[in-house]
Amino acid sequence: MTLPVMVNGFGITSLSNQSSLVQSLVGTAAAATDRILVIIYLNGGNDGLNTVIPLQYYSKYQSIRSNIAIPQNKVLTLSGMPEAGLHPSMTGMREMYNQGRLAIVNSVSYPNPNQSHHRSSDIWMTATDADQYVNSGWAGRYLNSRFPGYPQNYPNDTMTDPLALQIGVLNSTSLLGPQSPMNISVENINNFYALLNNGQGITTSDLPCCEAGEMIKHVRQQQILSTGYSGQIKRAYDAGRTLATYPAAGSTTELSEQLKIVARLIHGGLQSKIYFVELGGFDTHGDQVSASDTTVGNHANLLRRLSDAVSSFQNDLVLQGTADRVVGMTFSDFGRRANSNASRGTDHGVAAPMFVFGTGIKRQMVGVVPDLNNDLEPPTTSPTNQNQEVKMQVDFRRIYSDILRDWFGAAGSTTDALLFRNFKTTSLFSNVIETTASGAWLDRSIWSAGRAPGVGDYVRVNPGHVVAVGQNITVKNIEVEGGGELNILGNYTINTTG
Repeated sequence: MTLPVMVNGFGITSLSNQSSLVQSLVGTAAAATDRILVIIYLNGGNDGLNTVIPLQYYSKYQSIRSNIAIPQNKVLTLSGMPEAGLHPSMTGMREMYNQGRLAIVNSVSYPNPNQSHHRSSDIWMTATDADQYVNSGWAGRYLNSRFPGYPQNYPNDTMTDPLALQIGVLNSTSLLGPQSPMNISVENINNFYALLNNGQGITTSDLPCCEAGEMIKHVRQQQILSTGYSGQIKRAYDAGRTLATYPAAGSTTELSEQLKIVARLIHGGLQSKIYFVELGGFDTHGDQVSASDTTVGNHANLLRRLSDAVSSFQNDLVLQGTADRVVGMTFSDFGRRANSNASRGTDHGVAAPMFVFGTGIKRQMVGVVPDLNNDLEPPTTSPTNQNQEVKMQVDFRRIYSDILRDWFGAAGSTTDALLFRNFKTTSLFSNVIETTASGAWLDRSIWSAGRAPGVGDYVRVNPGHVVAVGQNITVKNIEVEGGGELNILGNYTINTTG
């Protein structure tokens, strides 16, 4: 039943959450058995402020990192988003953003952050609180819930292919299930090609000499081959084709080569649900930039490799016709401090942006660029402490929750169990920004997307939430659920265009 609600003379529609209009507006991705997630691990802790440059606060940005700041006229601007820009080496991902295929999630971290590489990456991979420890990964738990009885009962008629494939790191915690790894792992590109050659030629860089080394090598070969999946992987690889141009690979761990293999396996019909790849080198304490030009140097090279590899991969998926089935995401150990150090680098910090990419995203900016005047911790420096951290806006587990629920189609109760509690949506895969609390319309903290709704947004006020409106508003549509309220504070206009 639809009830008109009049507020200062303006009509706002109040609908049940079961109404067809609300259900269509929510528009989150329905469950789809053939959907794929590609996880890219930026090993070392990426410097977020030199990746996504906060143009809105450029003068403060330049002042707190003057020896590494990217010149404002070199920053790659983003279509329709003047507050932020990308590092000048990220031309491929800038094009993806302008095409609507790249989302930026700002200032991502978790409460009580840890700045140890080992512990913080473990928190990201297991999706626990900072003071909790588990022996399984968030993606591994998901696969275990979706494919019970693995590995003993697999392959089978329902799932003939490996559940997940990892290149670059052996058995990342992300893909550990409660009892065993849920993935096939190969250490590097050479070992992947050796797998296609019946396991011949598998090498490792950490083997002892003599009989012990040969024994370990044999065991690792058997670990790969005994899974029963080498034939399926080879058939998919042989059936697939590379349709886009990738950067030339400089080493067997090059991200572009890893993603090229992933794309070819997808094209060849491999039904694996998750792929995990890696780009290392982001622990940039020193020489992050060149002494003569801050737009080049170690960090610029890493971001170029990331951007070129991801954009080539996305182009490949589009040419294959598989782009609608694949979403990718990046994560890193932690962010880096807002201020630079004397070595033209940055030290371990707290929050940094994540990238989520693919044609399935519905929102390109979650949160706002860090307010360098008000969102640093501590708020001011002192003679004894010149260091400041970027505050968290978005808990990374909210992104995981959206991927599990809205991309893979897991039930809300299942997602909550896998992540140990409920995490509010970021509306990353939804056309609707919804309230998460009561407050003023312009208060970004009350909105699921971490920013006030704009002209292109559908808006939902959830039950029990009161939103105070003290300005004119233009949005696509507003739905006020039962028990929700818009409190118009004056003679303001609410325009709906959708």
